[in-house]
Amino acid sequence: MCGARSKAVRALVLAALAGAAQWAAASNVWVVELEGTIGPASADYFIRTLERAEDADADLLVLRLDTPGGLDKAMRDMVKAILASRVPVATYVAPNGSRAASAGTYLAYASHIAAMAPATNIGSSTPVNMGGGSPLPTPFAPASDEPTEDDAEDAPSAEGEPTDGESPLDDEDAAQRPPDMDGTAMEHKVVNDAAAYIKGLAELRGRNVEWAEATVREAANLTATEALEMNVIDYIAEDLDALLAAVHGHRVSVAGADIAIDTSDPNIEFIAPDWRYELLGIITDPNVAYILLLLGIYGLIFEFQNPGIGIGAVAGGICLLLGAFALQMLPINYAGLALIFLGLGLMAAEAFSPSFGVLGIGGVVAFVIGSIILMDTDLPGYQLSTPLIMATAAITVAVVILTVGAALRAHRMRRVSGKESMVGGRGQVVEALATEGRVLAFGEVWQARAEGGESLEKGRRVRITRMDGLCLIVEPATETEYGARPGEPDRA
Repeated sequence: MCGARSKAVRALVLAALAGAAQWAAASNVWVVELEGTIGPASADYFIRTLERAEDADADLLVLRLDTPGGLDKAMRDMVKAILASRVPVATYVAPNGSRAASAGTYLAYASHIAAMAPATNIGSSTPVNMGGGSPLPTPFAPASDEPTEDDAEDAPSAEGEPTDGESPLDDEDAAQRPPDMDGTAMEHKVVNDAAAYIKGLAELRGRNVEWAEATVREAANLTATEALEMNVIDYIAEDLDALLAAVHGHRVSVAGADIAIDTSDPNIEFIAPDWRYELLGIITDPNVAYILLLLGIYGLIFEFQNPGIGIGAVAGGICLLLGAFALQMLPINYAGLALIFLGLGLMAAEAFSPSFGVLGIGGVVAFVIGSIILMDTDLPGYQLSTPLIMATAAITVAVVILTVGAALRAHRMRRVSGKESMVGGRGQVVEALATEGRVLAFGEVWQARAEGGESLEKGRRVRITRMDGLCLIVEPATETEYGARPGEPDRA
């Protein structure tokens, strides 16, 4: 009996040890999804998730990606995080029909493993012009089949000699010469910088360097099958399970060490977006940031108009700080921001110093132009809505004019308290004035004397002209004012 019991105990122990060993052998795979434009919110979300994966000793972080592109700064922050990561990162363009365009291509090239689902595409990585001008040049765009007259004049002779006495360029020199000289120097610098950046990533990960340059200079694009054939990606996978099965045993260099990825019996953890990602996603929308900025200004104007309430200062301060925080994360044209504030100042100046509309019209123009050029990028997802600009311009004009007008009316309004409020009021002599006497005014008896030393009899109606300390200086009131009650201001 004892032997049977001991055998049962040993069996339970062995089963527990086997279960623990199996659990310990399970790989830990984190999956994070990014869909839409790459911006400050998505970059912050991805980097924080990658840091958490490192703390949890995850075996692999899968970035499931579907993006049309995004901001250069956000993309570079994500690339830096991937290159410095202690956890292998696999960028997986999925599900079917997704794309890794522009910034997404850089992320795929930077990742330790690049994979795509069927019916997806990658490429079109030419940088978008910063500053709202014409599109950036595509230096290696194919020339027209039909030669122009200028081409014919500059073409070499039949024997291959140049016609203008210049030495011909060999193929290498021609490739290095910027073909499109119509673009500005800055545009060429941006394209060359982007090309060098992605070529460096391609060399680091052992991927196709030539196509990496072509996707920047020519906006080249590939399907999943073409990308695999051209060594742009490592795998094509139908779904996440197929990807994890394919990458098991794949060797990558992580933090200077060569390791084999273990995805056997994976324990998959899908990372859900947190409140910070949702908040940043909302406030870093250019239209929302713009509205927050204006609401902050409106709130402060309201507080100046009604001091002491506190609602305008608190709400306006919060909105202004949130708007400023969002704007510092976005590609802002500071000339546009300065024009917005200049426009507000000019509209306020028009109310204080009427100039027949010159300052007011100039303020509106400055405000609208500043709003249009506020975002220093041509990316469609980071442009201010034109109807929003027009609506806020009209509202701002109305708010500034009404607020400043109310302040001016309050400034010009007759004082209703203090010594100044008594000047112009009327009273009645209650003690005859020779040199000095007494006058009933505003329900009280005051020491008074007549202007110019004139004598005034008791009961005479008088007007207060000024005050000398606590002594009223008065003069006789006109006949038409005799019916007024003592102390009532003269409104004639």
